[in-house]
Amino acid sequence: MTMYLEHFGLREAPFRITPHTEFFFSGANRGTTLEALLYAITAGDGMVKVTGEVGSGKTMLCRVLMERLPDNVETIYLAVPSLTRDEMLAAIASDLGIEVGGANTTKLVRALQEKLIELHAAGRSVVALIDEAHAMPLATLEEMRLLSNLETEKEKLLQIVLFGQPELDAHLALPNMRQLKERITHSFTLMPLPSSEVGDYIAFRLRAAGYHGPDLFGPEALKIIAEASEGLTRRINIYADKTLLAAFAAGTHTVTADHARAAVADTQIVLARRDSPRRVATIAMGGVAVGVALGFVVAHLAGNPAQAPAVAAIAPPPAAAATAPTPTVSPAAAPAPARPAAPPASQPQAVPASLTLPVAPAADKPAADAVTRRLAAGRELLDPAPGHRHTVQLMVSDARSRAYLEQYLADAGRTVEADKLYVVPTGSPDSPRYGVLFGSYDDKAQAMAALDGLPVPLRQFKPYVRPLDAVRDEARRAERRQP
Repeated sequence: MTMYLEHFGLREAPFRITPHTEFFFSGANRGTTLEALLYAITAGDGMVKVTGEVGSGKTMLCRVLMERLPDNVETIYLAVPSLTRDEMLAAIASDLGIEVGGANTTKLVRALQEKLIELHAAGRSVVALIDEAHAMPLATLEEMRLLSNLETEKEKLLQIVLFGQPELDAHLALPNMRQLKERITHSFTLMPLPSSEVGDYIAFRLRAAGYHGPDLFGPEALKIIAEASEGLTRRINIYADKTLLAAFAAGTHTVTADHARAAVADTQIVLARRDSPRRVATIAMGGVAVGVALGFVVAHLAGNPAQAPAVAAIAPPPAAAATAPTPTVSPAAAPAPARPAAPPASQPQAVPASLTLPVAPAADKPAADAVTRRLAAGRELLDPAPGHRHTVQLMVSDARSRAYLEQYLADAGRTVEADKLYVVPTGSPDSPRYGVLFGSYDDKAQAMAALDGLPVPLRQFKPYVRPLDAVRDEARRAERRQP
């Protein structure tokens, strides 16, 4: 249980990052998007698309939608979009109670159609909610269009809602996807919360968790969280949680701007890929303030010895704790942030994981040709044809943010074997991108085992298993589209 609950009079943790529908915030355009989705589905409008940046609340919206659909709507929820076309068909059929053992594609489609007609005759409709749809192989995405063809003379038998990151729009912009794009009757975008609504969001979450006191977060603390989070709700949750933990560690019920600064400095957030390399570098170098910010918490603990073990593992060296307020440092000249020493093995770590500083070594300057070398390795991986091998896709980055990708490869190479990292082209001429892969495996089971064994830092972009054939096809299409 979160350590500060009793301290602040909370019934449960208010800022969990897992979707909890009681904490659905209808501000910004969330509430109106939910109402529009309910209308589109109950009206039988066919295919619908919802896009938003990482951490904007798409999965939360999907879960709330499932709860609020009428009882006569059968819901199919698919959270593993990296399925092949046949696997996707089998998953949908299985959710509807259809026996799929040994059935080929033709039989699956026929059985699915018969089941949908049966449900329609009974006054029931079916909607498939596909989360993380941007990760869906293009062949599987095209199958969604074919499934949307299942209809009576007047109504669709299967409605489909795609939830995905902006990469989904890039996929739909491909020439061979234009037929699918034209089938989408409604498109919605979850925008980041404006700064003016971040305070309302935090207050709402606190009240939903049982808090009944005055506002905990002052204007300056809210401003710091709003700017650092860029309005993305997952980041707001992380920063707000750590801010409360910093105030608790200091033994106070007053949340100050210094607590918010300590929370932001203690958190390594990978920026959305729309950021420029200069912006990425600036935020990355912001880690130099960690020692100073957390030193503030340690100073407040001086009069509360009972709480001292709770921050022992994150306390900076004595010199850092006494440092004057953090000077402004340019990205080019900023030194690597100092790392606190790890506690002895015999000493229990009392700090919750949510406030523990990274223990990886400070990042060295990546090799200037890291992307070029891993691109060459990626071409070797995909040539000749991979057959039925699989890989783990770690992330997709804007090809124009080369400095960021170089840093990512350098950091990833410290947690896994660098020679198993591959870069492959993807995207479109308007949005050129690079995909980062990890490993090459004889079958899907081996790739799934590798996925399960990935270190936590490499899970930030929700990696998934992909057939190398699909990766090769995307890479070749991307290379042909390059000017």
